[in-house]
Amino acid sequence: MARRPLLRGETLPLLGRVWREWLRPHRGTLAVVLVLIAIIGAATGLYPALIKGAFDAFDHKDPSALTYGPLIVIAITSIRGFALFGQTVLTNRVVTRVEADMQAALYGHLIDSDLAQLGRESPAAFTQRFTTDFAFIKEALTRISTVLLRDLAMLIALVVALLWMDPVLTLVAGVVVPFVAGPIGRIGKKLRRVSTTTQEQMGLTASLITESLQGARIAKTYALESYLKGRASGAFDTVRRLKMKAANARGRLDPLMEIGGGFAVAAVLVLVGQRVMSGDRTVGDFTGYVAALLLAAQPARALGTLNAILQEAGAALHRYFALMDEAPRIREKPDAVPLVITGGEIRFEEVRFRYREDAPALEGIDLTVPAGATVALVGRSGSGKSSLLNLVPRLYDVTGGRVLIDGADLRDVTIPSLRAAVAVVSQDVVLFDDTIAANIGFGRPGATRAGIEAAAEAAAAHGFITRLTEGYEFRVGPSGGRLSGGERQRISLARAFLKDAPILLLDEATSALDSESERLVQGALLHLMQGRTTLVIAHRLSTVRDADMIVVMEAGRIIETGTHDALMASQGGYARLHRMQLSGDAEEPAAP
Repeated sequence: MARRPLLRGETLPLLGRVWREWLRPHRGTLAVVLVLIAIIGAATGLYPALIKGAFDAFDHKDPSALTYGPLIVIAITSIRGFALFGQTVLTNRVVTRVEADMQAALYGHLIDSDLAQLGRESPAAFTQRFTTDFAFIKEALTRISTVLLRDLAMLIALVVALLWMDPVLTLVAGVVVPFVAGPIGRIGKKLRRVSTTTQEQMGLTASLITESLQGARIAKTYALESYLKGRASGAFDTVRRLKMKAANARGRLDPLMEIGGGFAVAAVLVLVGQRVMSGDRTVGDFTGYVAALLLAAQPARALGTLNAILQEAGAALHRYFALMDEAPRIREKPDAVPLVITGGEIRFEEVRFRYREDAPALEGIDLTVPAGATVALVGRSGSGKSSLLNLVPRLYDVTGGRVLIDGADLRDVTIPSLRAAVAVVSQDVVLFDDTIAANIGFGRPGATRAGIEAAAEAAAAHGFITRLTEGYEFRVGPSGGRLSGGERQRISLARAFLKDAPILLLDEATSALDSESERLVQGALLHLMQGRTTLVIAHRLSTVRDADMIVVMEAGRIIETGTHDALMASQGGYARLHRMQLSGDAEEPAAP
């Protein structure tokens, strides 16, 4: 009766996809749920017949009605109660399992996504999808069983009872349905639009909060508290207004159902009352019919409000599948082969790369990094150094040209074998909220404790680790917040030592450290670089003067190459950067 507007628009194919991909493996359990729902519907449909029979028996002064009537009522309500319990438990079991599986799939997809894909939204916005969006999805999946199926079964059973008791009156009561169904469908469309906007705005608000808290030090230093409070207040108010729109739309459903039901009951009261008074119908007929009609009002109202829930879930499912269907750009060829390192030579041939069509980052890079050599990349900010570094482990793919390791095009080798051959140490140290041993052990899964400690020793980290109360079992906290910057960097270095990869990428690994920490880390880095092909970006030019080759970059191009002494003698771009750094020129500072 109300089913057609419930699943209109895009919601039906989205729910169909949820069935195919997530619910189908649970079809055995769901079949049991359907049986229980049928029992609930049948038991509900018997209520009016029991009431009619009881009142008719009372009219005929039948004493057996006082004996058998209550027993039958207790039996039917007990069956219905146990069926309701079983249906609720099994439904929640399936829904929570599907929710967890969908969340795990989304997380896996995000972890496998390219940096370009992940960069379009903040981590907080992605996190919000696991909370708010899945709350709508879980609610809809639960209601499909508890409302759409169960209440629909109850409604069908009650309509059958109504038709059995009086077909003409049932048709009169049904005249109200088309007048109620139309507005319900229109409200559902509006709710879908509002829900989509609300979910997006909540993601932006979550990003704003995370950004503000992460930047608390700068906010306090620059007295930005009032600005941040005002910005957050505006975001919260936008979410509030959108929620009010949704609440107002949902709020129209109950009055529609209530008024429509009132008209139906009023019409029935008049017609049935006239028949009872004229002797055509008994009091049992009247009582049973009105009881059935009133019982039918609850599932009918629930089916009407279900439209709102399904439309909100439809918006969440659209966001979910839109993200899941976005294939990573960095993909492995079907015929890719494992990378075999024979020396570790890296060669860039006519490499071009851009993050966006209007933003070229690298243009015509030709560079060979000899096996076992250390090559330093220097230049002002935005010159393309980090972009070049990111191409080696295929965090991005070239727009033109190619990158080769020992003669093998990176696009022709398997991604796991490529990344196993590369270790990265950067100024942005990533530590997970786990033990120190675990964070070092990520360098080589399955490493022994002896191997982890040896790597820490090589990274000049063993000393401070053993001074901690829990030693290697010390939990570093979120993002390593319980350790100092120098300690975090040495943990990162230990991870690289443990990985023991033939190619090493150093991205300003010491730029954010104090002098003492830099001295310790720099010594460990020199040890780590021995015998490895190393590409290094350095903020302080003094740290790369002993590199085998220095590459000077500007505006995505290489403008100079050579040793420190040769470049200083040529008095070109490198010498200019060197002079500016020594003089501390504030107008055009040297940058990585």
